[in-house]
Amino acid sequence: MLKKLLFGMLFLGTVLFGGSINIAVAANVSYAINDLKKEFNKLYPDTEIKVTLGSSGKLTAQIKNGAPYTLFMSANMKYPYVLYKDGIAVTKPVVYAQGGLAYLSIQEHDFSKGIDLLRGDEISKIAVANPKTAPYGKAAVEAMKNAGVFEDIKKKFVYAESISQAVSYTMIATDIGFIAKSSLYSPKMKRFKKGLNWAEVDSKLYSPIDQGVVILKNGETNAEVRAFYDFILSKKAEKIFNNFGYLVP
Repeated sequence: MLKKLLFGMLFLGTVLFGGSINIAVAANVSYAINDLKKEFNKLYPDTEIKVTLGSSGKLTAQIKNGAPYTLFMSANMKYPYVLYKDGIAVTKPVVYAQGGLAYLSIQEHDFSKGIDLLRGDEISKIAVANPKTAPYGKAAVEAMKNAGVFEDIKKKFVYAESISQAVSYTMIATDIGFIAKSSLYSPKMKRFKKGLNWAEVDSKLYSPIDQGVVILKNGETNAEVRAFYDFILSKKAEKIFNNFGYLVP
C-alpha cells in the first residue's frame, strides 16, 4: 500500500511538473530571463518555459485578445492592474523588481553634461521606446520633460516598439538612446564605459519603474505556473535581478 502511495505521489509530481508554461515578459527583462529560467529549471528540470518578449502595452493587448499566456511579467504596474480589474489576471499585481533608466551611445561623449548632452549638434537621432506602449519609453519622456529638454530635442526622436528594440536602434541607427539599465549588464555591452558611452538617468527625473507580475486566467490551475510565480518572488530570483541592475523591494 505504501509503495502504491509513493508511486502515485511520484506520478502526480511528474504530471504537475513535466509540461510547459507560456509566459509574456516585458522586453527589458530579456537580459535576465535566461538566468531566471536556468535557476528555475534547477528546481524543476522537466518544466519547459516558453517566453514571448515585447512591450508591456502590446503584450497586454495580446492577452486581452486571447493570447494563451499563463503569466505576465510587466515593466510597470498599470497593465497588470488593468488585467486584474478585467478578471483576466487572477492574482493581485505584485512588484517583482524596480528598473532603472540609462542612456547609451556607441560613440564617446561628455556625459558629465547630464541630459543636456542631448541638445548638442553632435546628437541628431535619439532612440526612444514608444511611450504609449513601453513603460521605459514613458519614463524617458517624463525624464526629458522634467529636465526641460523635451521640446528642444523631440524632433530628433526615433521611436522603437520596445525597450529592447531601442537598444538595437542605439547600436545601429541613432547617435544615442534611452535604454533599460539592465541591458548594460549583458556581456555584449561590457565594452561600453560609464561616463564615456553611457550614464544613468537621474532617478529623480522620472517616476519609479515598479515592475509587476500576475498569474493569468489560463494559468490559474497550473501548478507549474504557480511555482514559477513563487520563484520570481523568491530570494534566488532577487539575486539574479540584482545582478542585472534591478532593485528588489
